[in-house]
Amino acid sequence: MLSRRTLLRGSIAAPFLGSGFAKAAAARQSDLKWAVYYADHLPPSAFEEYELLIFDPGAHPKLDVLKDARKLVFGYLSLGEVAQTRSYFGSIRDLGLLRGENQYWPGSHFVDVRDSRWVKTVIEDLVPAILQRGFQGLFLDTLDNPPELERRDPAKNAGMTDSATRLVRALKLHYPSVPLIMNRGYELLPKLATVVEYVLGESVLADYDFESKRYRRVPDPLYREQVAILKNAQAAAPDLKVLTLDYWDPRDSEAIAAIYREQRGNGFSPYVSVVELDVLVAEPKA
Repeated sequence: MLSRRTLLRGSIAAPFLGSGFAKAAAARQSDLKWAVYYADHLPPSAFEEYELLIFDPGAHPKLDVLKDARKLVFGYLSLGEVAQTRSYFGSIRDLGLLRGENQYWPGSHFVDVRDSRWVKTVIEDLVPAILQRGFQGLFLDTLDNPPELERRDPAKNAGMTDSATRLVRALKLHYPSVPLIMNRGYELLPKLATVVEYVLGESVLADYDFESKRYRRVPDPLYREQVAILKNAQAAAPDLKVLTLDYWDPRDSEAIAAIYREQRGNGFSPYVSVVELDVLVAEPKA
């Protein structure tokens, strides 16, 4: 199960949050060490060097040990889609909340974020279940989908973008002490930069091409657009921390080291992994 389940991989249709780059924001929080790992094979000791960790609630290392070591642990929560592998998929389907299957991620179905029953399920069922497992924060995924669905069919999906924004605000209202990481969601970011504690830029510099089955650098215009969005978000919300998740062949340590240098130069906190996110890829030593 991957973190990225956007409707159109690599697409952006988001406004800049300001004019030009926010130079003053660079390098102020790029020393945060973090990782995402969607498996349960590694012992807690493997994560010693990291401060912040993102896991899947269904498969993860022992959280108590990690929290005793002062790690901040976040549990994955998809807000714009529901995968068939989730225990609650059947109930969401039976409520009529699904809006078709994501062609890029077979088995994962879009959900109507406008429906109050979905909001109720998230706030009263899904979030408590994650927190009861011992997670301290929430990693919010698939928030690119509501704006894209609305863009594709403005009549049928009217209000999706605003409803997604309200859903994140509702989470913070009900769980004010629970830190939130928003994965991408660039179109929502202007209204949520002061609500969430972190934004994660996924595939900002490097990505995986599923057709050629190769890792590749993101086209330069798209890379620069994402950097601009993230830097201007930092300028608009000084307390917002920016994480970046890029993908590369773990055998190519030289390229991975270059990604870390470039993202830290942007003022972001980077992590580089394989696209499956089921192994822990250590940063190459200098």
